[in-house]
Amino acid sequence: VCIAGDGCVCPISTNDEDSETGSGDGALPDYVVDLIEKEIGGDLKSLKKVSSLLEKLTAENKLLEEQVLTVSSSVPLRVSAALSAAEESRVSLEGLLQRERVLSNTLIQHLQGAQPWADSLGRTLEQLDNTEKHMKYLQCVSRIEELSDSIQQCLMTNSIWEAVVAVGSMASLDVGLKQSGCSHLQAFLRDTLHFWHKIIKDRLAGDFEELLIQLHWPFISPPTQSLSPPANAQELHSQLELLVAQLLSLQTSYPSPQYRLPPTTPLSLPVQIMLLPLSKRFRYHFTGNRQTNSLNKPEWFLTQVLMWMANSSNFMEEKIQPILDRNGANVNAKVELCRGLLTLAQEKLVSDAPRLLYDDALFCHLVDEILQFERELRTTHSYPSTLPGALHVLLDEVVLQKWLTVERKMAIEKVDAMLSAEGAWSSQYKDISDMDELKAPDCAETFMTLLLVITDRYRALPCPRAQLRFLALQRELVDDFRIRLTQVMKEESRNPLGARYCAILNAANYISTVLGDWGDNVFFLQLQQSAVALGEEELLGPLGVTESGRLASLEGSLFEGLLGLLERLRGDMLGRLLEAVMRDVQKKNDTNVYPCPPRWLSLPSQCDQATMSLSSLACPLMQCLRDHLLQLQQMLCLPLFQMGWQDLAERLDLFLYQNVILYNHFNEGGAAQLQFDMTRNLFPLFGHYCKRPENFFKHVKEACVILCLNVGSALLLRDVLRQAEEDEEEPGTPQGQQPSPVSALNELGVYRLAPCDVLILLNLRASWPGK
Repeated sequence: VCIAGDGCVCPISTNDEDSETGSGDGALPDYVVDLIEKEIGGDLKSLKKVSSLLEKLTAENKLLEEQVLTVSSSVPLRVSAALSAAEESRVSLEGLLQRERVLSNTLIQHLQGAQPWADSLGRTLEQLDNTEKHMKYLQCVSRIEELSDSIQQCLMTNSIWEAVVAVGSMASLDVGLKQSGCSHLQAFLRDTLHFWHKIIKDRLAGDFEELLIQLHWPFISPPTQSLSPPANAQELHSQLELLVAQLLSLQTSYPSPQYRLPPTTPLSLPVQIMLLPLSKRFRYHFTGNRQTNSLNKPEWFLTQVLMWMANSSNFMEEKIQPILDRNGANVNAKVELCRGLLTLAQEKLVSDAPRLLYDDALFCHLVDEILQFERELRTTHSYPSTLPGALHVLLDEVVLQKWLTVERKMAIEKVDAMLSAEGAWSSQYKDISDMDELKAPDCAETFMTLLLVITDRYRALPCPRAQLRFLALQRELVDDFRIRLTQVMKEESRNPLGARYCAILNAANYISTVLGDWGDNVFFLQLQQSAVALGEEELLGPLGVTESGRLASLEGSLFEGLLGLLERLRGDMLGRLLEAVMRDVQKKNDTNVYPCPPRWLSLPSQCDQATMSLSSLACPLMQCLRDHLLQLQQMLCLPLFQMGWQDLAERLDLFLYQNVILYNHFNEGGAAQLQFDMTRNLFPLFGHYCKRPENFFKHVKEACVILCLNVGSALLLRDVLRQAEEDEEEPGTPQGQQPSPVSALNELGVYRLAPCDVLILLNLRASWPGK
């Protein structure tokens, strides 16, 4: 045996096969060497452990031999016992299988013998089942006849309540037969039910109509308040409550009329009977060849319906509604009557609308009257928004398309008329300063009013998809108007300082401002959400995920594309206007060179002058600027003028810096005169529009600071800038303690000009020591 590296004892084989794993030169195996190295090591003093190690290994080897012998002797006994148990199980299984075969044969014989009895019993049970069905069928027939006789007896004795209860029982029986499959019995029951229902309803309706006549129903004209109630008022009220309660108990569901309208629940039976005289009057006056049935006068029947609603409102709320509430009817009497009257108007509109599709004037009149009727219905009569109104008639595809076509046609005609009008480009509020902040010309304001009217017309439509079609039409009209503005602008571009050109610019700004406000309006935000939800590509175009997400999160607007085009038009026009002003300014400067170059070098110093005044040659330039600023302020709206004078100031700043300052040399007096002309004359021209106009003339202001430095400061600054240039050219030169050029310029208030520009300005100074 040997001991492995982990301390376990293993036997060492001495046969030839195992000997081959060792080295061929008689060397010890590796695991023996590892064990000796671990237990004894290289220290000779550890050899005393060899005896104890040998004893330990001998004991362990003996223990292993005993275990092997024990296991070898017990295995045959266990195998023999297992084989015996298996044999016993096989014998037992064969016995069970034999018993199963016997029982199976017995059972088959028994079933074969009992089969005739089972067949006979099945036939008997089937006969019993059929008999039971026949009995139940006859019981149902008997029950129907019994209820029918009961209803007849109740009607003969005028016991209406008992008859209504019997009809209710018959209706319950009809509900129970729905799943029976007895179609003939169901048909018989329903025929009987409808028969008695009609008889009872006719009797109650007759009594109810007689009672309504005594109550002066219907109210064709506004009801008058009588001074004293009738003598039998209490009796009439009791009869009214009884009849309404009986009619409510009797009511069953009937199919709704097949209109091209949203389906609704049937009207309550009392209201249906109350509508009969009104329906007769409506059909008498507004059907057939009556003069009141005129296609070009839809307001006649619509107004009549509204009048009936108004006249009947108090009666429904004061007399009928309390009875409905006491009987647990969850309906509003006034709304029910409005629903019934509205149905009459809807039927008439559905009939008339297709006949007006080929007459634009009559069709427009019909749409206007429907919109007015809907507005009156929802506001004056508080008709619920959850119920369909008259506008659903306009949602028919043919009618809706016609409406869109007529709106487009009439809008384009109005735009043509307004642009060709004499005062199209003048503001109607030009004499009222408080109301003319945007200075919108009459054509632009009229156009946006036209769009607003279109919005008011389709705002009430109950279908978002239809509303989006009108919004697409509005966007189309805005783009068409923008193109017209561009065409007129090109005609007026030869005179960009003229009144019409400025009016076109104001128009573009006004439309852009209004569309921007619409983009934040709740109604258009809701349409935007609907457009994203419905995927309206006509409005949105082919959008990516990012663009759709922006619109869905209300970051964008449905008018973004139009606003971008209008902004481009406004920017181009304002740029041309300012270019014309600058050309005029340059023309004045070219005619009267401000001042001529020799003059800057010959002006006396400030201390040699009693008072300083504006250069005579600068007067035409200043006057030109003043006149143009006043002209722009009068002709442009405030937002455009704010952008215009700021842009003009920046252009003028570069012009003076490049064409006056950098073009000349200055002595001390010339620099002082330049600073006086700028700070005391030019800057105050713009001081009317802001508190610090010099901030818009950074180049000129900082150039004056550099040119007016005293000699010592100018010399020091020049040395700092030159030293900085030399250090940049020779990067290896060590930096001194001098301040950086930028910090030195900032201390002087110079932030816009670069150090190289300041050096150029310093070289323009003529007053240096030694010169």
